[in-house]
Amino acid sequence: MSISRITFRSEVLGKTTACNIFLPEMKRSSYPVLYLLHGWSDDCNAWLDNTSLARYAADYPFVIVMPQVELSYYTNMHAGERYFDFLTAELPAFIQQWFPISEKPEERFVAGLSMGGYGAFKWAFTYPERFCGAASLSGALDVVSLWQNDPSRDERFTRIFGPLQKLAGGPDDLNKIIRHHNSAVAKLVLYQSCGTEDFLLDINRKFQTHFTEEFQNYQYSEAPGNHNWKFWDKEIQQVLALFNEQVH
Repeated sequence: MSISRITFRSEVLGKTTACNIFLPEMKRSSYPVLYLLHGWSDDCNAWLDNTSLARYAADYPFVIVMPQVELSYYTNMHAGERYFDFLTAELPAFIQQWFPISEKPEERFVAGLSMGGYGAFKWAFTYPERFCGAASLSGALDVVSLWQNDPSRDERFTRIFGPLQKLAGGPDDLNKIIRHHNSAVAKLVLYQSCGTEDFLLDINRKFQTHFTEEFQNYQYSEAPGNHNWKFWDKEIQQVLALFNEQVH
């Protein structure tokens, strides 16, 4: 396997950005792709620096793309860059151009932790026809509740989402996105997990209740653990195994 760090100019962001690419050793004409998203305080190096992802991924055929999105919550920010457009349109086009990844939706996946768990589900539910599966690990899925219950988020969330009243029920409210999903979402393989000591447990349980009633290809997992890399190091192994089953 090899790991490439690519620095390139994004026209959507209007600046230079970076991503890390994990490339498997096994030879194929095209490779399934996993977009792996970082959390609030992290960058594109976080998954490689804090887990044994490279060792685990060596057993699988995935090209793994780890982009950098700053503190954007994977949105077109109210006062900042258009990171959702970058993530969902510009970045995949670049990756398709640079690497021999499959163009088939059944070989395309997205996953993330915390803020990235929100981003993964948001991307998959917004464009379900592009993906086979999505996974959220300790996902910060309900940004409206997080903001309402924590006024210390005011400054950063206002910069990201705009006013709270605009966020609730708007295009960045995952509750609304899920309520108005189209039929393609029902085909997605969905995985969600959270540690039993995680401060986001109640939010994840709320989504778990809804998803269990709504979707057949959905798995939810709880295990002892907190909002930390020890938990996510275990969980990424489950994600890789699950998505590999879909490829085969």
